[in-house]
Amino acid sequence: MVLHQDTAHAKINLFLHVTGRRDDGYHLLDSLAIFAGAGDELSLSAAPSSQKNESLILQGPFSKGLEADDNNLVLRAATALRAHHGGDKEALPAALLQLDKYLPIASGIGGGSADAACALRLLTRYWGLSSEAAVAIAPTLGADVPVCLQQKATRMEGIGEILTTAPALPKMGIMLVNPGVSVSTPTIFKRLAATGGPRARAALSFPTEGWPTIDALVTFLNGTENDLQPHAIAQEPIIATVLEHLAQLPQVRFNRMSGSGATCFALFDTPHAAQEAARHLTQHPVAKTWWCWAGAVLA
Repeated sequence: MVLHQDTAHAKINLFLHVTGRRDDGYHLLDSLAIFAGAGDELSLSAAPSSQKNESLILQGPFSKGLEADDNNLVLRAATALRAHHGGDKEALPAALLQLDKYLPIASGIGGGSADAACALRLLTRYWGLSSEAAVAIAPTLGADVPVCLQQKATRMEGIGEILTTAPALPKMGIMLVNPGVSVSTPTIFKRLAATGGPRARAALSFPTEGWPTIDALVTFLNGTENDLQPHAIAQEPIIATVLEHLAQLPQVRFNRMSGSGATCFALFDTPHAAQEAARHLTQHPVAKTWWCWAGAVLA
């Protein structure tokens, strides 16, 4: 019997500036992350009494290629949270987790990080733990896990650990498109380093009152970039094809690649406009094999 369930929502980087590099090799970033209605689903049930630790069932359209082993971020999150509290079996009964994978893998929308964050939320609820435990563990699992724990519009800085709630955003629709290719984040950063590395730019200021309209947001975004986008296109030219098609959609207001790719996004005035544009896009022969989702941006 399912006791708890939650959605691991897709994270979209509306812009992504690489601002520097630390001595340990980690890159410093500045980004505005939002979350879409699209997501993986994670559910939790009580495990048999003979089971000592968490186990994971994988299913869904993008579960192929994933393994429920020690490298899986969901199980790593469970192991870390259990270890944080001493691993007491009586205090922390084992859980059976099921991940329904609906988001493409290695696609620049934080799927694995969102899954790990979702596991932390479910297990803290199941074990009756403080949310502070999840907050403490999240950064040890990956740079995107802390922001995915919150699942709200956030400015990300540092290596992803400096989080500031974003100013108010307008209501809008969003479309996500992935052409079916996976992009290696380390490879993209190596390409960035090989072409001169992070470039100097003036510090970016967010409007205190936020963006009351999508026009205001688009004007702001036009003054930003995704510094990883040209390097991802160099590795996977089809990303440029996706962006070209998004730019031609009816009522589209803005489009760009998210994260290190290959998922691209387009913004619209309303979720309905995004869904109508998605129907238009999927009628094109080249897009028939692409993953496409359209709907609302999370409040």
